[in-house]
Amino acid sequence: MNPASLASFRQPASGAYVELDDLLSLRFAAREVPLTPRQMSQSQLAGGVRTRFRGRGMEFEEVRHYQAGDDIRSIDWRVTARTQVTHTKLFREERERPVIVMLDQRSSMFFGSQHCFKSVVAAHAAALMGWTALANNDRIGALIFNDHQERDIRPKRSRHTLLKLLQESQSFNKQLVSPVAAEDSISLTQRLSDLRRIAKPGSAIIIISDFRGLNDACDEQFYQLARHGDVSLLHVSDPLEAQLPDNMRLTISNGLQRRTLDTRNRQIKSDYRQEFTDHLQHLQTLAGQLALPLLNISTATAPLLQLQELFGKHACRR
Repeated sequence: MNPASLASFRQPASGAYVELDDLLSLRFAAREVPLTPRQMSQSQLAGGVRTRFRGRGMEFEEVRHYQAGDDIRSIDWRVTARTQVTHTKLFREERERPVIVMLDQRSSMFFGSQHCFKSVVAAHAAALMGWTALANNDRIGALIFNDHQERDIRPKRSRHTLLKLLQESQSFNKQLVSPVAAEDSISLTQRLSDLRRIAKPGSAIIIISDFRGLNDACDEQFYQLARHGDVSLLHVSDPLEAQLPDNMRLTISNGLQRRTLDTRNRQIKSDYRQEFTDHLQHLQTLAGQLALPLLNISTATAPLLQLQELFGKHACRR
């Protein structure tokens, strides 16, 4: 790709809804975010923990007699007990790794004050991860969900599977009409439980969400996912969620009622900022405890530039 073409992907996403052509064009930018085995997390939100990730899993190959220098953790105790001779397991690197993209398209994602809505930047990030995984000869799958529905796409190394991911992303995105969720919305905990069902051990799991509804029950689901998979968290946010503008009277509505928010009131601004800070702190603490890479994806910046911080060629190595 020539520099002029790449420059277009360094601009923020735009609009309230996703266009399929935009998701398809992101294949040209995929080479800028390679999922390589030796990349290190360098996110400011990673809780100070740098983890080696994006590596492929290991597949069992055979059992042979134990030899001096073999890792004792690979001893096959069942065969050893049966034969009374120490045996060790041999593994080989997987040639294809399942990459599961979990894409949040709930009502809370239908919000934005900058160039686009959170739902749009999330879909762009998911498309970039999908194209990158396919270029890296990995199997790509997905779990895409909104308040009431979900669509799981089982991992396959095929362009057809990726196109299905992009089409479903657009379909779910086009269903969004309000940032206010219905009372009978399915919880984030249940969605994470469904993700555990489709993500096989050794999978690379990329969760793209604003993580609204995060609670202790979700923490347990993350713990179980992290035990068997390579989990990365992409937290989607908008600058207006973090802090209200100064000296303004804002009219807000849930579709049924309207209220006026006076940002000259310091207590209102402080309470608003504290709610977002508490939410972010919960996510940071969780990521730190489980050593999960965590990156903030903002509507104010191009998804490509933000993903390069975690996956790209300019990420830090050690």
